[in-house]
Amino acid sequence: MRPIIEFCTNNMHHGTAKLMQQLEQNPEYDVIEYGCLGNCGECYLAPFALVNGEIVAAPTAEELEAGIQLKIKEIEDMLDLFKDE
Repeated sequence: MRPIIEFCTNNMHHGTAKLMQQLEQNPEYDVIEYGCLGNCGECYLAPFALVNGEIVAAPTAEELEAGIQLKIKEIEDMLDLFKDE
């Protein structure tokens, strides 16, 4: 299952545009940009994205990248658990 990573256009002032472009280069990810994700409080305060519908936020865009990678790994690990059953 390919992770869906969603970004808010209004959050790009935190430096997430570069991160979004970088992630779009990975064919294993579905990266989508929306005008608004409905998380205005989070959007105003810090860089964030949704990974399979779950909020991932961090103080910087660089830390957000690490958080996104961690969330993807968590999801993959969980899916692996279900495969073994």
